[in-house]
Amino acid sequence: MITFAAMNESVQKYHLLAFAIVSVWGTTFVSTKVLLNNGLNASEIFFCRFLLAYIFIWIISPKKLFAQSIKDELTMLALGVTGGSLYFLTENMALVSSPASNVSLIVCTTPILTALLLGTIYKSERLHGVQIAGSILAFLGMVLVVLNGKFVLKISPVGDALAFAAAWMWAFYSLFMKQVMNRYSSAFINRKIFFYGLITILPILLMRGINVPTEIFIRPTVIFNLLFLGIAASLLCYYFWGITLEKLGVATASNYIYLNPVVTMLTAYAFINERITIFAILGSVMILVGLYFSNKKTKLHSNQLGTSKS
Repeated sequence: MITFAAMNESVQKYHLLAFAIVSVWGTTFVSTKVLLNNGLNASEIFFCRFLLAYIFIWIISPKKLFAQSIKDELTMLALGVTGGSLYFLTENMALVSSPASNVSLIVCTTPILTALLLGTIYKSERLHGVQIAGSILAFLGMVLVVLNGKFVLKISPVGDALAFAAAWMWAFYSLFMKQVMNRYSSAFINRKIFFYGLITILPILLMRGINVPTEIFIRPTVIFNLLFLGIAASLLCYYFWGITLEKLGVATASNYIYLNPVVTMLTAYAFINERITIFAILGSVMILVGLYFSNKKTKLHSNQLGTSKS
């Protein structure tokens, strides 16, 4: 018999896991910037990180090749596009046309979009009462962190639209994940995500042409940052994020994305000397308090405690 105390302890473990994953994702901009400064473009960086992840995930998911049906295989393709190639493409294109603050602010609306999208389809994913208030508080805190004392946003229709497209991509990624995560292992799902992400980014790479000097890939700093993005931020984080979505619920887990700007802010302060204002500190506190209340009523569903998957 599983007691409520044991169940609650199990839930807390996945909250900590979600926090750890988002913390890693929040630091990836530093690695990406280093690689950009070394001559790689955004599409090439995405291809390299997903290729590394795809190679290494075969170690933990070597047997099953295809999903159980054509419909599920198409869902895997959709996951590779929405959580891989098209998400990263729209986000990076947005950064070309819009200020980084605009893009960060818009992309971090993902938890709201995810909650709205899933709430219209799945009753179990709807937030209620204290959870809604906590989500709103976390969102407002995220706004303060992103703006960091600069309360003027420059409107850029094309870039802002691309940033919204990226936010919607991740929301649909969460929806598609919801449809398959209880029937397949996280390793299998993510192997498919990496594969279809690679396949669908290839046309962009071929159109732009690949003109990267091979000597770039023997530089220690390039090797380290590619390994970090490919193994830590892609392979491990995507794998454990799939488990976290299953155990906490998609809407609840997605709220942790609000922490992304906080980690980014701290990383920028530590490595590139960006300043932190009182508004950013206040926003960080609001995010933490908001996350506490948004997750306050979360419980594991009984059918999540032991599911056999491929």
